[in-house]
Amino acid sequence: MDRELETLLDRYVAAQLAGDSREALRVVLDDGVEAGIAIPTLYLDVLTAAQHRIGALWQTNHISVAHEHVATGISQLVLAHLYPLLPRAPLVGRRVLVSCIDSELHELGGRMVADFFEMAGFTTRFLGSSLPTNDLIAMVREDQPDLLVLSVTMSPHLRGLSKAALRLRDAVGDRLALAVGGQAFEWDPSAIPAVGAEVYGRDATESVSEARQLLLTDMP
Repeated sequence: MDRELETLLDRYVAAQLAGDSREALRVVLDDGVEAGIAIPTLYLDVLTAAQHRIGALWQTNHISVAHEHVATGISQLVLAHLYPLLPRAPLVGRRVLVSCIDSELHELGGRMVADFFEMAGFTTRFLGSSLPTNDLIAMVREDQPDLLVLSVTMSPHLRGLSKAALRLRDAVGDRLALAVGGQAFEWDPSAIPAVGAEVYGRDATESVSEARQLLLTDMP
């Protein structure tokens, strides 16, 4: 990461910790977007990196759950302001469904991944946090996507992800293409093959790239 982005990241995290949403927006929109920094870069090198810092501070008891919630709420606000500005490629004719598994309350990463797929030309729907598996199965049966993306932030939820994946396969069959991602896999990479997903990326860019290879290789 270059010095300009590191400075933006430091200032953004400081704004989060101060609970200053106006300053956070100014850092990202005025000093980021208006200064010519690409929105995908801001997503990965500022917003995502900031959430990792905030998560580390919470895990080490340097901030409270309340402070973590304030920081995350600020990032959700920033994403809402960035959404209308997303650069969007022409539609590729593939549909993606993005969801957090049951009990996974951290939806920010999934929201960002959904935006990356939309930027790449996929028709995308985001189902939010902590979606019960029964409701997810019903949604996939109702309107099966070309790719289902499941996001997991907390490593204790990886077992729940494996169970949900098995139930989805049983309900829908091998026609379902599955992608997984999230910070939980950084803590436990051994869980990746256990889930049996066709797509895994260390970040949203890699996930979209692998999905394109899987779903678009037959397109001209």
